[in-house]
Amino acid sequence: MLERLFKLQERGSSVRTEVLGGATTFVTMAYIIVVNPAILAFAGIPVGPSTVATILTAVAGCLLMAFLANRPIAVAPYMGENAFIAFGLAALGIGWQLRLGAVFVSGAVFVLITLFRVRSWLANSISPSMKHSFAVGIGLFLAFIGLVETGLVVKAEAVPVKLGNLHDPQVLLSIAGFLLMTVLMFRRVHGALLIGIAATAAIGCAFGFGKMPTGVMAWPFGKEYDLGQIAFQLDIAGVFRLSFLPVLLTLFLMSFLDTLGTLVGVGAAGNMLDEKGNFPDIERPMLVDALTCMFSGLVGTSTSGAYIESATGIREGARTGLASVVTAALFATSLFFIPLVTPLQHLKYAYGPALVAVGVLMIGSIRKIDFDDLTELAPAFVTIVMMLFTYNIANGLTAGLVVYPLIKLASGRWRELNAGSVVLSLLCLVYYLFGLPH
Repeated sequence: MLERLFKLQERGSSVRTEVLGGATTFVTMAYIIVVNPAILAFAGIPVGPSTVATILTAVAGCLLMAFLANRPIAVAPYMGENAFIAFGLAALGIGWQLRLGAVFVSGAVFVLITLFRVRSWLANSISPSMKHSFAVGIGLFLAFIGLVETGLVVKAEAVPVKLGNLHDPQVLLSIAGFLLMTVLMFRRVHGALLIGIAATAAIGCAFGFGKMPTGVMAWPFGKEYDLGQIAFQLDIAGVFRLSFLPVLLTLFLMSFLDTLGTLVGVGAAGNMLDEKGNFPDIERPMLVDALTCMFSGLVGTSTSGAYIESATGIREGARTGLASVVTAALFATSLFFIPLVTPLQHLKYAYGPALVAVGVLMIGSIRKIDFDDLTELAPAFVTIVMMLFTYNIANGLTAGLVVYPLIKLASGRWRELNAGSVVLSLLCLVYYLFGLPH
């Protein structure tokens, strides 16, 4: 049955490999269970119900990805978009119900343009060099997140960032975890990242670097976690005011480009891209992304989409939707163990090194950028540095897509442009002129 559903042999995988990959993806992205509700609390969304909504969205998204797209790509509420919902809209003085309405409407728009194949047309209009710059930028972005999470890089006053405290045992433990993962990957040990995370966490907890859970299980639909407080409370009608257009435009472009960049990034990590750098049959994962986004708004959480942390599972060999089923099952299980799971997600010294390790692997895509053609290299460079130094994937993608046709035109090579790249550039330019970039 599994072979019929997921075509394991055709894609050179096995049940064991998919289980390992799905579990690894869950471990590296399970922080969203804690982080997303904490961020959305600033928008006035209660933490308990928001936690349940976050988990349910991840379960629904991963299952849709498994059975509609047969891809090992996890789906959950996005980081970045949740901050925009919570903080970026604070100055507008609008309630969380209207913010959730914007999430739902943007998802509905995604469904329409996906069904009419507009999204895939736009995605396939981007040059191979630009697509591989997405993978490089996201890889460095993940590595930077990992370095910050582990404390190897910290904020500073005189300079933006500086080296962390190398006398901190947890920082040293992170370094040891990264070295362990690297050696295991070099030796092609299956489950290298998951083994590294588990070993680092076990050593850390043995030395007291972890809080004990306040409980083990909790009924996820009890008073504290009552989803009825936020589910189906969204305000859709208010979204269609003209004054709300910049909000909708921002959410639309952020989600569209985040998903595109993520699919290309994880595709590059798992050698899933074709010779033109396109993600085969991209409409299906994009449709999953759109449907999950609508589900997010209905249950009461922020915009959702494909997670770049899926690259950790893909690097473990996951190639089919069975890995997404495993990730969904682990999220569903966590629904009943929220008190137990919560402290585990604070073990940054354990999962942070895995993000750095994936960044190392993804940077290999830089070899596929055309370094001999400055009209390709310069926009790719802008994409990478803006993504990394503004700490925002969407900023890098929009900046690169605006610069690309401008450089081609100024260089007299306008014939190399296509309609899709021009449309994308204009959309991104509108985002900077009339949206709410952050």
